[in-house]
Amino acid sequence: MKKEEIIPGDWERILFGQAPPIFLVEVLIRTFIIYLFLVVIVRLMGKRMGGQLTISELAVMVTLGAIVSPGMQMPQTGLLLGIMVLVCALIFQRGLTLAEFKSATFEDISQGTFSILVKDGIMQLDEMAKTKVSRQQLFAALRGKGIFNLGEIDRVYLEACGIFTICKKKRPAPGLILFPPDDPEINCFSQEISEGQKVCLHCGKALPGEEAKGQCPVCDSSHWEVASVSVPTESNQIASQS
Repeated sequence: MKKEEIIPGDWERILFGQAPPIFLVEVLIRTFIIYLFLVVIVRLMGKRMGGQLTISELAVMVTLGAIVSPGMQMPQTGLLLGIMVLVCALIFQRGLTLAEFKSATFEDISQGTFSILVKDGIMQLDEMAKTKVSRQQLFAALRGKGIFNLGEIDRVYLEACGIFTICKKKRPAPGLILFPPDDPEINCFSQEISEGQKVCLHCGKALPGEEAKGQCPVCDSSHWEVASVSVPTESNQIASQS
């Protein structure tokens, strides 16, 4: 489009572009057809496409968005071209899934592997740094599952698809409280002070009070506070039963 053709206040051009207004009807028809084919293609790609996406599935979904847009909006682009590219994307995705099913090594390369973020109530800070997961992001995910103390946790896995898998201990142990530091009034919720135990504020390592002096043996931090242990409350029991 030439510079002299751009006129401020030219609402016909702003609203309809260079295409005639009747093209809006064609856009409606194009969108309907492409949408039907897109639904069919995504359905054929499997149930995972409708749930939590893996890396390759997310890449396919972004590609699908780029494929369908020109066919719906550009009058010079035919629908058959977009439909053919959709079918090619389906073949590529199914072939990639088959290769991942047959080769665990290829699956690890294409999808990645899980990471252990918490082990026996202690944050694995090196793994958290590698996976770019901050302490507050981890705490928020745990609080969302009704967990308010690291001592309740045996393992937290960050799966390859990006979701957290949380394994709780049968019996809570003394650990680090997960409540936000800016809300001190809630720190006592479902928590009891664990006499004689202290916990590292940096990684969550709990030690007897006489041993919790100087640097933490896990992360070398020197910041300690009195440990607490989670206790069952009526609301927690009702939530677990439901």
